[in-house]
Amino acid sequence: MSCNYAEGLSDYKNKGVLGIPEVFDDTDTVDEKCKQLAEWIQSSKYVVIHTGAGISTSAGIPDFRGPKGVWTLEEKGEKPVVNIAFEEAIPTATHMGLKALVEKGYVKYIVSQNIDGLHLRSGLQRKHLAELHGNMFIEQCIKCRRQYVRSKPTPTVGKKLTGEVCKGTNNLRACRGGNLIDNVLDWEHDLPESDLDLAFMHSSLADLNICLGTTLQIVPSGNLPLRNKRYGGRLVICNLQTTKHDKKADLVISTYVDTIIEKIAKRLGVEIPAYMDQIDPTRANPCSLEWTIPLGDVKTLDKQYSKTIRLLTKNRKKNALSDVKYGPDDYKIESKKIKKELSFSAEAKRENVKQENVIVKYNKTMNI
Repeated sequence: MSCNYAEGLSDYKNKGVLGIPEVFDDTDTVDEKCKQLAEWIQSSKYVVIHTGAGISTSAGIPDFRGPKGVWTLEEKGEKPVVNIAFEEAIPTATHMGLKALVEKGYVKYIVSQNIDGLHLRSGLQRKHLAELHGNMFIEQCIKCRRQYVRSKPTPTVGKKLTGEVCKGTNNLRACRGGNLIDNVLDWEHDLPESDLDLAFMHSSLADLNICLGTTLQIVPSGNLPLRNKRYGGRLVICNLQTTKHDKKADLVISTYVDTIIEKIAKRLGVEIPAYMDQIDPTRANPCSLEWTIPLGDVKTLDKQYSKTIRLLTKNRKKNALSDVKYGPDDYKIESKKIKKELSFSAEAKRENVKQENVIVKYNKTMNI
């Protein structure tokens, strides 16, 4: 359960701004905004989705900073009334809709802050997903670093030993003496390198970044959707609470994310499939699916990223969108600067009370 996950983390006082009131657009406004978003998705070549805890609330898993969120209530000495076990929750219309949009080619990639495993359980393939904060249904070998899908949530959080050993797969043998740990981050942990690199590059290459159910408070996750703005890309934020980036967004939709995805899918002619155990890797018997990101995927995208950013930078200079003078290798310098910012310790990244200095420096680097 979300409460058990939260209680398993180390003590941390600065959990961001909690309990911001929810706001709702009226029905006609929602319809008009969803029509606009569907048109943007249809005309875009590179759509990246950024998801937070808000996409899982309809599955019975509470969010963290909402009016009835885990940390909001924790501050009052309370706990959520509705709090389903992770293994009993099933993917929502948003999870299943995103999987369908990926398969139909409308969505290129999904960057997730969720640890509930519902993207995995929807049947979404690993090559389309970066999990920045971990997954309750994944454990990792401390020796070979391979990741494996579990049939049940890990008994621990914070990269602790689960009591299991490296399993191996049909293609690769298990490590001798390789113990497994959960891959759910605690406050002080660095974000997983491959997931972060892919999230960073996809977010930069996107001509449309769409945020679903996240207040965008955690750094760097909350700043990644802005990566495409300097190259002329669009940013859309769909959330019930206001966020610090609303003013930078090209469109803000304030309603339930399930409603948004259902309306968009209908306009695009995409059918949202129902969840079935057969597509859920955690229901497989035995459960031995590997969940590791192939290093080749990162290298391949890095080549595409370097080539595209060079072109986008030249176009930016040509179109006089900035006073900055770019040389032929300046895109590399820019990339290194941003990645250096992303290499801050997780403690600095997630220090929400003190994060404004980090955000200012980060945004200055990105010239946002």
